[in-house]
Amino acid sequence: MAPPLLKLDDIRLTFGGTPLLEGANLQASAGDRIALVGRNGSGKSTLLKIAARLVEPTDGEVFRHPSATIRYLPQVPDMEGYATVRAYVEAGLGPADDSYRATYLLEHLGLNGEENPVDLSGGEARRAALAKVMAPEPDILLLDEPTNHLDLATIEWLEEELIRTSSALVLISHDRRFLERVSKAVVWLDRGVTNRLERGFTHFEEWRDKMLEEEEVAQQKLGRQIVREEHWLRYGVTARRKRNVRRLGELHALRQKHRTHRGAEGAVSMVVSEASESGKLVVEANLIDKSYGDQLIVKGFSTRIQRGDRIGFVGANGAGKTTLLKMLTGELKPDTGRIRLGVNLEIATLDQKRASLDPDESLMHYLTDGRGETVVVNGEERHVVSYMKDFLFKPEQARTPVRELSGGERARLILARILARPSNMLVLDEPTNDLDMETLDLLQELVAGYAGTVLLVSHDRDFLDRTVTSVIAPEENGRWLEYAGGYSDMLAQRGGKSLEDRKAKAKETQAAAPSAAATVSSETKSPSKKLSYKQKFALESLPKKMEAVSAAISSLEDRLADPKYYERDPKGFGQSIAMLDKERETLANLEEEWLELEMLREELEG
Repeated sequence: MAPPLLKLDDIRLTFGGTPLLEGANLQASAGDRIALVGRNGSGKSTLLKIAARLVEPTDGEVFRHPSATIRYLPQVPDMEGYATVRAYVEAGLGPADDSYRATYLLEHLGLNGEENPVDLSGGEARRAALAKVMAPEPDILLLDEPTNHLDLATIEWLEEELIRTSSALVLISHDRRFLERVSKAVVWLDRGVTNRLERGFTHFEEWRDKMLEEEEVAQQKLGRQIVREEHWLRYGVTARRKRNVRRLGELHALRQKHRTHRGAEGAVSMVVSEASESGKLVVEANLIDKSYGDQLIVKGFSTRIQRGDRIGFVGANGAGKTTLLKMLTGELKPDTGRIRLGVNLEIATLDQKRASLDPDESLMHYLTDGRGETVVVNGEERHVVSYMKDFLFKPEQARTPVRELSGGERARLILARILARPSNMLVLDEPTNDLDMETLDLLQELVAGYAGTVLLVSHDRDFLDRTVTSVIAPEENGRWLEYAGGYSDMLAQRGGKSLEDRKAKAKETQAAAPSAAATVSSETKSPSKKLSYKQKFALESLPKKMEAVSAAISSLEDRLADPKYYERDPKGFGQSIAMLDKERETLANLEEEWLELEMLREELEG
């Protein structure tokens, strides 16, 4: 086993009241890919900050290898004092680090480096922070929610980058698919104590449930042992005084252990208040368009959404998902085209910007709209404190202002209010942000079993696969297409081609820089003895691109092989032929580029 680069042993930390960490351990060696998981508020981020030297523990030992470089990605990056994003990113580089690595990361994260940090959105700031910590290729990367505010294409790119990196990883994330692909071990932080599983996240939940069952059985055995000892103390033989004193001491110890045991935190209890049934037709859109200035957002989009449909919206940040959603719910009018809403619609909306939250408002006032101390859920009147407990809020938090809540608590609070409102249509814009996995599981079950209609914007692929009946995704030039099934089904229908949100950026990059093949020919003339970073990346990524194009060609050929296709859809038949020619040309170019790089590699390696 490789020696540890980082080791946290028996870490304890108390901020007052119940200890946050009560003997937590974390060890990372070269090549480790560790998922750090636990409920909201369990101390995951604090443990990561201790590893990054940002927080000192109350007790315990912290070992960091003297020569190991560690980089930490916080949830909220501090970019104050930097004139440009490039200056911020390059500040993380060491004297021996390659500055091209920073350029490469910025390009692939959709930034040019000249942006002013003050003007960045939350997603752009997250991308810049990722570029800063990944550019030096440190020995250990500590990443706290790296996928927050990232779109699907960027998350998929980040996965591949982290799988290839030589850095040891410790990751905090609520994105199941991301953790399943990247992790090789799991550290579970629960009630201040850690347990480690030497397998990837795919196996975590089964292991966790088994651990909790064993703990419950152990507590039941302890309770029975206390009853047995109390019975012996009352009715047993009393001749041996010393033995009685010893067993009385043991009984007190057992009672203390039973009394101080911290049981597992309860689960959120979600019940949606359903209104009377809507009409069968919920939304009908016919050839709608929407532009902002010269930017075309939606062009010629049509759809029919019926009662019971659960529609997922995916795409790059800024692609227009929220705009399309607002048009389909009647909140925003299209420039051209027609939208018809069904009858008897009662809509409950979750805004990704959490716009309905007033930081100075108390939890009780927010949930009741200031109308006393009760809330009506499914026609039943309940005290607001009782309803708050369903969402894991403590009674003493009833008068707590919203500004004092964590991100996860705010997400649960908004869900509590939305689900209490009678509805037959849920509009959820990024509902999974900041929720822990246990709460995500319950939200997933609620959405999947909802009798009404659901419109859902999300970057969580696993959540989409488990809940939606179809997915609407952007294509080029403002076109949007609807695919049957979840996110994985959409990828299969696209011939394995994942969402690409940087087409425009790629075109700009190609215009500003020579192609990989041109770079090969120019660098072949130079006396370089190894491939450049860009060439190595192209050599590794081109086979996957060729495979995806080949799959698309096979799909088109199968479609054109149908003898009745032309009679059924002459226009579609012509379009398919044109697409087939284009894909074949693309494959030929990719194969030629790969061949040149492979020949160069063989030449340099002798």
